[in-house]
Amino acid sequence: MSVNLPGNERRGMRVLILCTGNSARSQMAEGLLRHDGGKEYEVFSAGTRPSQVRPEAIQVMQEVGIDISDHRSKSVDEFEGQHFDYVITVCDNAKESCPIFPATTKRLHWSLEDPAAVQGPEQQRLAEFRRVRDQLRICLRRFAQGSC
Repeated sequence: MSVNLPGNERRGMRVLILCTGNSARSQMAEGLLRHDGGKEYEVFSAGTRPSQVRPEAIQVMQEVGIDISDHRSKSVDEFEGQHFDYVITVCDNAKESCPIFPATTKRLHWSLEDPAAVQGPEQQRLAEFRRVRDQLRICLRRFAQGSC
């Protein structure tokens, strides 16, 4: 879904995906929608309290052919004053502390568990990152089809 701009320029729908640390869920969602949605979307992610991109998120995204190794955690403040068609929160904390966006911005919330919170051996942690990645892909495909 592209948006018409003056002068016949076209741009993709602008989507901002938020979570608390911008370290796992929102980073994976940004990579997935950018990859699967192509030029239809301009995708960004941010956090209410940014930290750093989790190596497990990078690894499980590489498993599905998406490289997010150059991503960095960003603060939602970096996007202040910018227009977004959609703001999607992927954790309850981000939903509660999400800044105000213009009334024209549509807001969606998907309550997904934080894979970074899982303790245990590496394989157990990676399994949780894969599970959340796959949940995100399902949600994002529904979003792209207009059925969310």
